[in-house]
Amino acid sequence: MSDDLIQLLPGRKSFAGSPDGAEAFALREIVRHTGITRIVFVARDAERRARLENDIKVFLPTANVISLPAWDCLPYDRSSPNREIISARMRAFRKMGELSETGPALITTTINALLQRVPPASAFTSVIDVCVGGRFDERAFQSFVSVNGYVRSDTVMEPGEFALRGSIVDVFPSGASVPARIDLFGDEVEAIRSFDPLSQRSEGNLDRLLLAPASEAPLDEKAIERFRAGYGATFGGEAINDPLYISISAGRRHPGMEHWLPLFHSEMATVFEMLPRDAVIVLDHSIDEAIKSRFEAIADYFSARAETLSELPDEQPYRPLPPPRLYLTPDEWAQRLAEWPSLALEQFLGEGPVLSAKALPIIDFAEARARSDTDLYLAVGTRLRKAISERKTAILSGSGPGALDRLKRLVAQDGEFDAIQSVDTFEEALSLPRGVAAAVISEIDRGFETDTLVLITEADIVGERINRRNRRRRRADAFLTEVSDIAEGDLVVHLEHGIGRYEGLETVTAGGAPHDCLRVIYEGGDRLFVPVENIDILSRFGSDSEGASLDRLGGAAWQARRAKAKERIREMAAQLIAVAAQRLTKPAEKLEAPEGVYEEFAAKFPFDETEDQLNAIAEVFEDMSSGRPMDRLICGDVGFGKTEVALRAALVAAMSGRQVALVAPTTLLARQHFATFSKRFHGLPVQVRQLSRLVTGKEAAATRQGMKDGTVDIVIGTHALLAGSVEIPNLGLLIVDEEQRFGVAHKERLKQLRNDVHVLTLTATPIPRTLQMALAGVREMSVIATPPVDRLAVRTFVGPYDSLQIKEAIQRERFRGGQTFFVAPRIRDLATLVERVEHLVPDAKTVVAHGQLPPSQLEDVMSAFYEGRYDVLISTNIVESGLDIPTANTLLVHRADRFGLSQLYQLRGRIGRGKERGYCYLTIPTDQIVSKTALRRLEVMQTLDALGAGFNLASHDLDIRGGGNLLGDEQSGHIREVGVELYQQMLEEAVVAARAQTDAQPLEEAWSPQINLGSAVLIPETYVRELNIRLGLYRRLGALETEQELEGFAAELVDRFGPLPDEVENLLEVMSVKQLCRRAHVAKLDVGPKGALASFHNDDFPNPAGLIEYLTQQMGTAKLRPDNKLVVTRAWEDRKVRAKGVRRLLMGLAKLAA
Repeated sequence: MSDDLIQLLPGRKSFAGSPDGAEAFALREIVRHTGITRIVFVARDAERRARLENDIKVFLPTANVISLPAWDCLPYDRSSPNREIISARMRAFRKMGELSETGPALITTTINALLQRVPPASAFTSVIDVCVGGRFDERAFQSFVSVNGYVRSDTVMEPGEFALRGSIVDVFPSGASVPARIDLFGDEVEAIRSFDPLSQRSEGNLDRLLLAPASEAPLDEKAIERFRAGYGATFGGEAINDPLYISISAGRRHPGMEHWLPLFHSEMATVFEMLPRDAVIVLDHSIDEAIKSRFEAIADYFSARAETLSELPDEQPYRPLPPPRLYLTPDEWAQRLAEWPSLALEQFLGEGPVLSAKALPIIDFAEARARSDTDLYLAVGTRLRKAISERKTAILSGSGPGALDRLKRLVAQDGEFDAIQSVDTFEEALSLPRGVAAAVISEIDRGFETDTLVLITEADIVGERINRRNRRRRRADAFLTEVSDIAEGDLVVHLEHGIGRYEGLETVTAGGAPHDCLRVIYEGGDRLFVPVENIDILSRFGSDSEGASLDRLGGAAWQARRAKAKERIREMAAQLIAVAAQRLTKPAEKLEAPEGVYEEFAAKFPFDETEDQLNAIAEVFEDMSSGRPMDRLICGDVGFGKTEVALRAALVAAMSGRQVALVAPTTLLARQHFATFSKRFHGLPVQVRQLSRLVTGKEAAATRQGMKDGTVDIVIGTHALLAGSVEIPNLGLLIVDEEQRFGVAHKERLKQLRNDVHVLTLTATPIPRTLQMALAGVREMSVIATPPVDRLAVRTFVGPYDSLQIKEAIQRERFRGGQTFFVAPRIRDLATLVERVEHLVPDAKTVVAHGQLPPSQLEDVMSAFYEGRYDVLISTNIVESGLDIPTANTLLVHRADRFGLSQLYQLRGRIGRGKERGYCYLTIPTDQIVSKTALRRLEVMQTLDALGAGFNLASHDLDIRGGGNLLGDEQSGHIREVGVELYQQMLEEAVVAARAQTDAQPLEEAWSPQINLGSAVLIPETYVRELNIRLGLYRRLGALETEQELEGFAAELVDRFGPLPDEVENLLEVMSVKQLCRRAHVAKLDVGPKGALASFHNDDFPNPAGLIEYLTQQMGTAKLRPDNKLVVTRAWEDRKVRAKGVRRLLMGLAKLAA
């Protein structure tokens, strides 16, 4: 191309020299050579659209990007589009409508979005404008949100949700990036603040808030009337009995109603009508094949719906609108496209005077990776040096700061090229001095080169990206608090007074200074005010509060109940700790990783370890080399790399001369582990054998003998390993996988194998029993919450059984070369499902599996499915336990309401383990009422779409099912007597007591020092306005244990809310003094201008002789009264002097008490 600006006329032209990975660079070249500032990029699919939006930050960093996604559901689906997708579409429609005559813009979309008809622009003009100082009309707000697709929610976390709580209105406007909190005084808007949807904490102030529709299908009176008339006219009189028609007529939203969108509007428009007239449309590679495929899919889906209106009695009817009403026709598409100048990206350079970006795909480093005699990073360094010697701009691209830093370091060390400088954009790279290469953070998948440029990406070098973008992380040790926030009206448990109802925060003046207190109501209306600094003596009762009665303040019933519960827990803990205590007192052989062999073994792992994985491995190694028996729980999402932790632990044990046993709940899982372990230990002097019902009697006998005489190093099996006839004399490491499938008897048998054996437990969803043991300190816990590179969250749909949806799900998976699980709760359901699948998808190969099949047949079935000889596996939940089939990425669950939460989560974990997105369909019956608990389980499954949610799931499971009895086989276990949190606390104390059983001293009761420094102690409302946030801060503050944690908390407050007011400084001071009081055994401390009065806990001091010596040294300024209270006389008029003096006093006492 010449440097003169090129005029583009309507019609399609090719834009050559734009290989995969160079799309964003091609757009830069188009802008540079045509002067055009408004471009519409049409991607083949959503993934390529998202990738371009990332890449454009490097090549066109100032571009005004407007992203328009397509619906994320199939044509003629029963599911509605995801709310976040609708929000993004609304944002795009609004931004396109606001574009000025000449404003630059880059609109990114997909072929699916362009082919879909949309409501007219007038449908998006209906907004509510909320301004600070303005009037808030609640009735108008309620009407707007109900008509325009907003959903009422207790906690606002997703676009299109709202919550009304008195004078506080939370809403996540459709199209907004963050939710907002509207603070009202009467009907006047006092403040609007954005807040973090995860923490629910306010972030910044807003002057105004625009509420746009959250659905493309409105439900106002006119729209409902239009729908009713159109539905009846299109489908006839019998259609008025359809559930869809009934719901819409009643003004209720119905799942999938958007697929009848034209019936809600008087006319429909297209995206083309919203595009700037002077824009250029840039078409992605191979766009014509994508367009053809989309039109074929639309026609197929329509004909399938039209043919099967309702074949089964348990299905809701589905009456599809003809495709031209919902989508452009091929002729319309060609006609519309011809009205705009368009450029189709082509991979190759082309011949003659064609438009071109002049880029070629780079030759990657696959050969250097494969050859053992070639240094990979030396090859990269050589390529960069060559580019610079040819006076080209050389750029190294990494997907994140960590990955880029590692690439730079390796190229400098092994590639002998260190002249690399980090930049943010392509323009900055062009301006670097000669001889210097640029390093840029970008997710460009493939490198390319031109006459003046060489760009090498991370994927070109290592084949896979090293890491993924940072996700929001939550600390594992605080996760129980996620389900434990105290809300007004909740039942709470006071350590001394029992069950009361929390009624809110109240500021009480005590000693002339204001104090924030929690007001708790007891039986008979008695009120108790608990100072916020003593919030740690309150705990939440739990979700199962229905029918629980309040205690009487000062009554004896609570103390008796608590004592009884405590005794029962103590007995449980004594049994529970019997093995654990022996393990702790018994030394274990120190097992350490052998140098050289370990590094070689770890290098065989084909992926880069995630940070959590590395932490878990380090913790396991530390436990194994500590000289004490390990008992560690690895809690990680399915497919997040728990098996690799087990492999490395097994290597350490086996190479140290000890035997390893891995126990799995099913023969199938044992077989898979056997294959993995055999492959990884190949070439090492380690014999791996399998023991399960799939092994012949002869092989099993040989394995048992090998275990007995020590020739078998690693044995992998099922419950067969737990039989009394199995002897493993030199057992050093026991690995238990998918623990939630084992009964208590099996678990105890595992532990009794050897008290001094190292135990490693792997699970994705620890049942409450396991979870409580981990939290109570009976065993250590490592959490792997970092997803592997490129793993996508599984899309989960909950809805009535729909044969066409089942058909399309199976067909979609087959077309992309994958397989499908179809799971039923009972064996007797399987025959029905086989019949349905064979009718719906006659050319799909189906196979049945369940636990009652003969072992050899089950083995054959699973092997055949694993090898890809069948398309659909119809089974019971036998697939739940850890099966790893990367090509199976669709899961259909029949009667999902009959599965437990943990089971559903494990089932869903079987899919989406490769780079393909997984799809999970949870079906429920239409002709039966589903219980509230089952519905809650399914809602949790749908909202836990985020990866690594196994840990959050355990908290939901704990709250739904209660804690369960830690010993014994019952799992119902709602903790009625003392509440879930106090139960945890009492259990932990009982475990500590049992651990300290060799010590004659009884375990000290929990207690909370009472402190009065004579100053205001609270977080003022003017500092943190939201009540729930203040309460959350108080709860967190009550749990802090060290001075460093307090300092960190103070820094966080300053960061989030601004400089600390005096009252907050005082509160932090009180919390710091409280920590010192515990160490100094001071139960109550009153401080004033003339000194301090201290009462010791239980009127006792651990070191009486030391205390007398201390009093003597004070020369009359300190004395002990007959009631054992310590009086200290000081001149502490100034508050700061007083604070320092108190600290000095308590530090002295703490030193004596230690």
